[in-house]
Amino acid sequence: MTDQPIRWGILGAARFARQHMALAIHAANGAELAALATSSAEKHAEFARFAPGLTHHQSYEALLADPDIDAVYIPLPNHLHVEWAIKALEAGKHVLVEKPVGLDVAEVDRLIAARDRTGLLAAEAYMIVHHPQWQRAKALIAEGALGDLAHVNAAFTFRNLDESNIRNQAAKGGGGLRDIGVYTLGSARWATGQEPQSLTHAHLQMENGIDIFADVGFAFPDFTYQGFTSIRMANRQEVHFHGTEALLTLTCPFNANVFDQAELHLKRPDGTTIVERFAGVNQYVLQVQNFGQAIRQGQRFPWTLEDARGTQAMLNQILATV
Repeated sequence: MTDQPIRWGILGAARFARQHMALAIHAANGAELAALATSSAEKHAEFARFAPGLTHHQSYEALLADPDIDAVYIPLPNHLHVEWAIKALEAGKHVLVEKPVGLDVAEVDRLIAARDRTGLLAAEAYMIVHHPQWQRAKALIAEGALGDLAHVNAAFTFRNLDESNIRNQAAKGGGGLRDIGVYTLGSARWATGQEPQSLTHAHLQMENGIDIFADVGFAFPDFTYQGFTSIRMANRQEVHFHGTEALLTLTCPFNANVFDQAELHLKRPDGTTIVERFAGVNQYVLQVQNFGQAIRQGQRFPWTLEDARGTQAMLNQILATV
């Protein structure tokens, strides 16, 4: 155990990293944004504006060879996640890799094996489980506040017509399910603690090798699930946990403070609704802090590679129907 901050490096100057995760690392307690690997001096300068003294590495390999770096955040295109996560582990760095951690279950298994072999922490950047609204939802379900859970339904959509965006490129692991389906599917698993038994339906609309709309259903041991995602529809996100006695709704379940304010609504049998609001909570900062505590104090990280593997298994089933 040490009081020294976790010194972070980032592989690549992705826009998401600049707008969210780099700022979160810089703001988190016990963390220091120390290095960035990019061939672009201009992009490095954008990060250095809020992180003065940020070391500039011209290549990913150079950053991984930097002995001053403890942990690496990987926001590369989806098809590169596992390759560079394994390289980082083999270089002695802890790894937080963007979702989806892999493109199939076999890839995730390779990363799990590398984690176990090196003894380092490797995890998917599944930020929502660090947010108190999801921890509260999980607790309410577990304590029976909804009665018996009967059905879960989820929606997550946004409109992206940019052909150059990696979400629209099949060769880079694009598509709506891999980008946002991980949230609609994985959140139901995490909040309920249950794993699906079977895929009940899958209707996908494909365009240039990627899914732009997906409506899917699963049977879980104690409830049914239906969710849909789209990267061609107007912005929407919500999740409903429907029990025999109460209805629990998360009105901004995934992009808190970006899509809207995070709120949890519990509609009780007498018709009254309890509303809990979570203003100003930054789930990315909490994710970084929890990662550091897992390394320094041995605390359990809320989202393991095995958790990510379970969602990937669902994606495999859905995409196999195309």
